Amino acid sequence: MYIEKIKSPADLKGLDIKALQIVADETRNAVLNRVSQHGGHVGPNLGFVEATVALHYVFDAPKDKLVFDVSHQCYPHKVLTGRAAGFMGSINDMNAISGYSSPAECPEYDNFEVGHTSTSISLATGLQKARDIKGTDENIIAIIGDGSLSGGEAFEGLDEASELGTGIIIVVNDNEMSIAENHGGIYKNLRALRESNGTCAHNWFKAWGFEYKYLEEGNDIEKLIKVFESVKGTDKPTIVHIHTEKGHGFAPAVANKEAWHWCLPFNRLDGSRPPKPAVETYEELFSDWMLNEMKHDPTLIAVTAGTPAAAGFTPEKRKLAGKQHIDMGIAEEQAAAMISGMAKGGLHPVWTVYSTFIQRTYDQIAQDICINANPAVINVVGGGVNSMNDITHICLFDIPMLCSIPGLIYLAPTNCEEYFAMLRWAIAQDKMPIALRVPTNGVHHATAPVDTEYGYEPSYKVMHRGSRVAIIAAGSFYQKGERVARLLADKGIDATLINPRYLHAVDADTLNDLKADHQFVVTLEDGCKDGGFGERIASFYGTSSMRVLVGGIKKGLYDRFDANELLAGNRLLDEQIVEDVIEGLEGYKG
Repeated sequence: MYIEKIKSPADLKGLDIKALQIVADETRNAVLNRVSQHGGHVGPNLGFVEATVALHYVFDAPKDKLVFDVSHQCYPHKVLTGRAAGFMGSINDMNAISGYSSPAECPEYDNFEVGHTSTSISLATGLQKARDIKGTDENIIAIIGDGSLSGGEAFEGLDEASELGTGIIIVVNDNEMSIAENHGGIYKNLRALRESNGTCAHNWFKAWGFEYKYLEEGNDIEKLIKVFESVKGTDKPTIVHIHTEKGHGFAPAVANKEAWHWCLPFNRLDGSRPPKPAVETYEELFSDWMLNEMKHDPTLIAVTAGTPAAAGFTPEKRKLAGKQHIDMGIAEEQAAAMISGMAKGGLHPVWTVYSTFIQRTYDQIAQDICINANPAVINVVGGGVNSMNDITHICLFDIPMLCSIPGLIYLAPTNCEEYFAMLRWAIAQDKMPIALRVPTNGVHHATAPVDTEYGYEPSYKVMHRGSRVAIIAAGSFYQKGERVARLLADKGIDATLINPRYLHAVDADTLNDLKADHQFVVTLEDGCKDGGFGERIASFYGTSSMRVLVGGIKKGLYDRFDANELLAGNRLLDEQIVEDVIEGLEGYKG
């Protein structure tokens, strides 16, 4: 095999076209080997194999700098830069390789940690400026998929690259897909460019001031080499627009591009996947509930931004929803501002967004939604330790972020019935924007009736009244609070258990009431404790005699963490919390 001998891109230089085609086939095989056993991004990586071989054949990395957008197409790059073992070796070898561009893993060839979209051009302009100032001559190549072009930062990067006016090569990998289908006006011009073989009169990229080259056969190594050679060493901002096939070389991924964007391990021979366990999911429950409600309320709108699966809106359900579902592609800032406008216009939008991606929208939520007090609803999914765990996709910061924004209510349901009760109230009310943190510890059902009405002032719910110790356990950590309370009861401590429900502010009445017969308060939240819910409660008690143990995850950039290990390292295992409570009580001198 060639790829076993390729330790760096330099090893490609002496190969002829036939040999390079074999390298591409072996690289595709390596990618399939990894994703079938390990899971990962399938379709976008398979479609960019030939382009990666050609890029590394023509350019001279690491001197020439390749910057990958979102990293959904970086697997072939890793195979050809000395990391083939992560694709052909043991499962431990695979675990050692990140699914994203990572200088921590390979500082020579990976220039940035990248996992969120629309960033590569902007990052590359920084390298472009550095090169121009230093007077060096390396090529700067930004790689971006057509789906990522809908993100606002891509527009800003294009604007700056054109303004700088010096050599930069932007490879637009156009496979006619984002995660799902593309949405946005830019895609009309991309289609026109494809249909005219890059010759149509209206060219969006030329209008920005770029030199432009189009290649229809984006999976043809020989033609890719020729087009890349034609722009190597350019002194002008240049677009190379290549038309590729998402999932190329693997029939199931070609046939169903959305389903094979990313997946868990599968049978490589026939593309079959292990049957999904027959368990309830909030995605399915939410989408079914929304579709039913839409029948009676034409103003109810499900909103997604490039990730309709986060809301359970499969292609079939999107068709059923019709105009009452809108996906704007990768454009979270647009989504935040648009739902504000929709609410102002009399609609009832519910935007579902992953915790890690809501980080992109701080200003829009603060300015466009909250200052205007428009009653939009934000459905935050995937928040907490039992979610995505790559360093670029950590889902631990939504509580500190959203709770720092005035004028936003952030609710934390603890079970299915409470979630839908809160959702109904949030949609029906017309005074404030409401965010809901969907539980990530599975679907739990209430054992007693839940409240159906909620207010604009925080009101905690005392689930059990004890003494000495109070456990205030929010959202996904409420069941942990229940377990801790039972363990404390086994040790003779009758702890109060509180469901706070509201994350953004404290219920002063409930907290003051605890002062009469409690000495110790434990807060539990499934996220970063720095700036979070628990610290707000600790601040409330301030100089009082109440001792507070804030339970959460210490602020940090964690990469591919094991959830149980992370919990253990932060003293959040049930038994650890009990130990710390007992130690705190024994140390109390009140």
